Amino acid sequence: MYTDLVLATDGSDPARRATDRAVELATQLDATLHVVSVSEEGPQAESKEDRLRNDPEDEAVAAAEAAEETATREGIEVTSSIRHGVPQEQVVDFATTNPADMIVVGTAGRSGLDHLISGSVAEEIVRNAPVPVMTVREQS
Repeated sequence: MYTDLVLATDGSDPARRATDRAVELATQLDATLHVVSVSEEGPQAESKEDRLRNDPEDEAVAAAEAAEETATREGIEVTSSIRHGVPQEQVVDFATTNPADMIVVGTAGRSGLDHLISGSVAEEIVRNAPVPVMTVREQS
């Protein structure tokens, strides 16, 4: 039933935990893992880039490569895709236009004012995804 898993990653700690869980799940299900990382574009990405002095394209590529290496070490069939735009929109679009039975995404588990201000990529994916979404929360 689940033969194509989509892993959304940005290289963050929650994304690395989601990668570990997606690899474990792909192993159990003998599924292909499709790694998706998004180079953010738009006003929010520009302010983040100025603040962190990082290139969004380089970050997306590094995140995808790290997840792909983890999956390959475990003998999982893996593909990777770098997309450009708003992360939640690009992940949902990928799952809509490519083989996908489930999306796996990490979440920092923010709440309250922090969540209200910054929103949640994972929450938007859950709301708009064409397939089930597994969220992997930060360990407490």
